[in-house]
Amino acid sequence: MRAGMMGLLVLLLALAATAMADERALRKARLMPMWSPQAQFAGYYMAREQGIYARHGLDIDILEGGPGRSAVESLTACEADFAVLWLATALQQDAAGPRLVNLAQIVQRSSLMLVAKKASGIAAPHDLMERKVGLWNGELSLPILAFLDTYRLRVRRIPQAYTVNLFLLDGIDAASAMWYNEYHTILSAGVNPDELQVFSLHEHGITFPEDGLYALERAYRKDPALARAFAQASLEGWRYAFDHPEETIEVVLRIMRQANIPASRAHQRWMLARMRDLIVPADADGVMGRLQPAAYEAAGRILRDHGGIATVPDYETFTGGDDARN
Repeated sequence: MRAGMMGLLVLLLALAATAMADERALRKARLMPMWSPQAQFAGYYMAREQGIYARHGLDIDILEGGPGRSAVESLTACEADFAVLWLATALQQDAAGPRLVNLAQIVQRSSLMLVAKKASGIAAPHDLMERKVGLWNGELSLPILAFLDTYRLRVRRIPQAYTVNLFLLDGIDAASAMWYNEYHTILSAGVNPDELQVFSLHEHGITFPEDGLYALERAYRKDPALARAFAQASLEGWRYAFDHPEETIEVVLRIMRQANIPASRAHQRWMLARMRDLIVPADADGVMGRLQPAAYEAAGRILRDHGGIATVPDYETFTGGDDARN
């Protein structure tokens, strides 16, 4: 009996030592999303929740984004090791320095739109001439400005807060909106889709892939294996989120409540479904997480032509030679 107890004790101590060694082996890193907790970032939450990051040898701390917390500034100040950024933002930051590397392109096309009420007489782009158009601050307005320049539209630029209240109260004629977010908020406020005139930027040639995963180039060159593991685990997290939507929504709602952010199940369910539309390739030849060269060149050209950058960086350099996804 005593020998059996001793054997059991030795086994328990060995298991504990193994667990402690495994925990010590995890590489710690920080991810800064580009906004407050919501289903836009569900894949990263699920990669952490389901131990996917841990299985890739990572201990990822997902920082809280939102107003006053810039993802690109957190990355360049080395307060975060990885960040979720729009391609337009990343290209501008890469041009200004320090240089960035795209580790994975999560959202494959633009989901940004201008939304107007048909009752205002807006039916085509030229009807926006001299109208009040809501624009977000900073780089989030760049695709909208490119759209306006494409149609040579002079508009009254009105700073738009991160709500659609001004639009709902007819304070502006057209609002900036994301398909997965503000557009659904407008519908949830009681506006019928057939009452709206929507200008989806990707349907007007403004092809800006949005959310991507980025690291500083110098950090990436120093430890490409860390970046590779993070990108792969994050993509696995997204696949898990799409395969288990209701479980994912519960996790997202819990994280939102912990951050004291109002949480709507219906809105987060809509957001997760739209993120699937934007992330999963529509064609059989597409690769989830790959920044397509044609889309990259098109976005870079639009940004260059509208004064956002002077030159478009070499694709292979910007994507780290594809090492982060192989």
